[in-house]
Amino acid sequence: MELPIYKLEISDNIEDDVEVDFVALVDRPAIERNFMAFSKHTTFAIQNEEQQIASGPLMLADTPIYRNDGGKEYYVVFPKDTIRKIVLKFFKKGYQSNVNLMHDANQSVDGVTMFESWITDSNRGIKPMQGFEDAPDGSWFGSFKVENQDVWDKIKSGEFRGFSVEGVFNYKKESETMDVEEAMWNQIVEILSQVK
Repeated sequence: MELPIYKLEISDNIEDDVEVDFVALVDRPAIERNFMAFSKHTTFAIQNEEQQIASGPLMLADTPIYRNDGGKEYYVVFPKDTIRKIVLKFFKKGYQSNVNLMHDANQSVDGVTMFESWITDSNRGIKPMQGFEDAPDGSWFGSFKVENQDVWDKIKSGEFRGFSVEGVFNYKKESETMDVEEAMWNQIVEILSQVK
């Protein structure tokens, strides 16, 4: 069975709501890649501080993501030029602290702020972070300072394993389709590779 592929796009218009406006901490990221959580104790003079940083991919360029909306199955893809527009608009509108849990608008959290962000670009020498070297060129990575202890504890326990962006997008249907069985097999292989 073959499914259609849609490219997701946004406009350059800063005034419209076709944008990414939140990042969710989730248990199963749609991009099927978990973030890395760093808990390193550092010493500065007589103080001990714990760095609470979660880093990883937010969007993988040109990577099909399976969707099932009420029985309608399809794939979506974020082209790298769209990711660049998304990131620029995200920062222009000051959304760095817009974080929620599991895409639940009622679970918006304070104390979780994006402080690093980069788009991989081989022409400019900007590489994916260590552990994600296979990320396609044009992918969006970020690091969040987690000062909310409850959220940090859930990241450390594995309750939250990755990032997932949310927003409103324009859909553009592509002429190509993707074989469902092959895509499912690829997802199974990816999941099994994460089992320790």
